[in-house]
Amino acid sequence: MTKTDVVVVGGGHNGLTCAAYLAAAGLKVTVLERRSVVGGAAVTEEFHPGFRNSVASYTVSLLNPKVIRDLELHRHGLKVVERKMSNFLPLEGDSFSVGDGVTKAEVARFSTRDAERLDAYGDRLERIADVLRELVLMTPPNLVEGGLAQAVPELLKSAALGKRLNRLDMTGKRDLLALFSQSAGDWLDGWFESAPIKAAYGFDGVVGNYASPYTPGSAYVLLHHVFGEVNGKKGAWGHAIGGMGAITQAMAACCRERGVEIRTGAGVAEVLTRGGRATGVVTEAGETIQARAVVSNLHPRLLFESLVDPGVQPADFRERIGRFRSGSGTFRMNVALSELPRFTVKPEAGDHLTAGIIIAPSLAYMDRAYMDARTHGWSKEPIVEMLIPSTLDDSLAPAGQHVASLFCQHVAPVLPDGRCWDDHRDEVADLMIDTVDRHAPGFKGSVLGRQVLSPLDLERTFGLVGGDIMHGNLSLDQMFSARPVLGAGDYRTPVAGLYQCGAGTHPGGGVTGAPGHNAAREVLRDAKRRRF
Repeated sequence: MTKTDVVVVGGGHNGLTCAAYLAAAGLKVTVLERRSVVGGAAVTEEFHPGFRNSVASYTVSLLNPKVIRDLELHRHGLKVVERKMSNFLPLEGDSFSVGDGVTKAEVARFSTRDAERLDAYGDRLERIADVLRELVLMTPPNLVEGGLAQAVPELLKSAALGKRLNRLDMTGKRDLLALFSQSAGDWLDGWFESAPIKAAYGFDGVVGNYASPYTPGSAYVLLHHVFGEVNGKKGAWGHAIGGMGAITQAMAACCRERGVEIRTGAGVAEVLTRGGRATGVVTEAGETIQARAVVSNLHPRLLFESLVDPGVQPADFRERIGRFRSGSGTFRMNVALSELPRFTVKPEAGDHLTAGIIIAPSLAYMDRAYMDARTHGWSKEPIVEMLIPSTLDDSLAPAGQHVASLFCQHVAPVLPDGRCWDDHRDEVADLMIDTVDRHAPGFKGSVLGRQVLSPLDLERTFGLVGGDIMHGNLSLDQMFSARPVLGAGDYRTPVAGLYQCGAGTHPGGGVTGAPGHNAAREVLRDAKRRRF
């Protein structure tokens, strides 16, 4: 039997972030990771001889600057470079590009009116994003039962939240309401008339979101993706040299330097409780590790449905965890390429090949893709975002050759009619390759090898329930104080001494480090108050 102060279950990026902060405060911390490598969905692996890539998560923007600073990730080897262009959309007989110095001229080719509104759109969205960036590292007010002593701290949090939001003028407050309640399509239709700019921005409303761009609430998902920054530049997207695993390896190096014990190949079979309090864990190998506190980086449903005794969970809480919606309609591929793709509308090599290449020319196309997936199981004309990180990082592939990430939507998290993803994985992978090949003839012939991850594979490999890259839908009833369940939105759970630090808590998905940062703060507050 082993003893420690805190056991962190799951060595994904939020678990590592949480462990690093706890260790810095002097606690003895043990991280247990089921896989043979830490990093969760943010890992880099060789998938074809000589070709390496980010396996699941694939691009950098949302990683919080404070986490980068506090964990000294650059000192531990992290280097992030900005894309030379943000997005490139191949269209029928034309193309559309988004990036510094080119967006307005590109929009003007399709609509002078839209080009004139572009600056105002950006300014209005950025004002909202600035306020919400401040909330990312805030512990949400928690709805509690009990007397005044329990209620006062949460009321103070609510007052602080209200003060932040009150800095918005009436225009900003109206925009905030619209972005939280409207669809991305309705929001964008209110601003623009031309299809390409609405498609470029609307993609952010469906990425990792199994929904139509006209699904109410998808405007917030759009907003969620503009919070980020790269090297101090707001709204930018970039690439970690060495792939996304470079982020989590830097985090692991920070943890080890601070004295954290990291164990791989150490899945957890059970969270131990006594008298309604978490007291440690039992590993899949049968080892008991006693701890003053347990922090879970797992999806909420995996934690409470598989590891925690139902008898210590309030019935209503357990029921609502079972209803926690999770499934992002994601089909993920990595491909080894003998050469760069040549798009019919822009065959020459250039900065557009460093961009997020989005095959989805309009909101209507995205809407059809979603409806098709709901009926058939996958879109016959899917949405594909392709990145070619080897254009920015030559360490990923042999000289003259390349790797590409394909983030594909929409596919049903669970196929209809009882079909299994294992029986259709290659069929759908072929469709995704063919979709790119229609815009870049010869792409299919350049594929030397591929790695394919269906929603079921993402769940089995990384614990992403329903293949959900966000660890749960970013809908209004599953956000902020209600993430994952109202009354457990402050990283604590109904089981004393058991905490959550994963993306199933505020502020949600993406490689941010924010849930890990925030959870560590609450654990340390409780430690100071001798609550464990």
